[in-house]
Amino acid sequence: MTLDDILQDIYALEDELRSYERKYNVLSETFYEGYVNGEEPPDDAWVQDWTAWASAYKLWQRRREQYRAVIAQLRAESDSVSSMIAKTARHDAIFVPA
Repeated sequence: MTLDDILQDIYALEDELRSYERKYNVLSETFYEGYVNGEEPPDDAWVQDWTAWASAYKLWQRRREQYRAVIAQLRAESDSVSSMIAKTARHDAIFVPA
């Protein structure tokens, strides 16, 4: 997986999360707090949505962690944020450890 793959996943997941947030009128972080505490949807028709929403949020968190790790590595190798961005802007394959 590359940095570009990570970013594309983050963007797609954010679109999916926004869709659920609009539908249920609550931010994903608020929903997920209840979900991980074992709260059940009050409507059986929502079960599938809640499962997919929680999965998307958890994957979004994982991708953000991966992004932060690779950016930290790139920053350590660069003398400034500008020089790091010069490297990422070329869209060369920057591989992310699994």
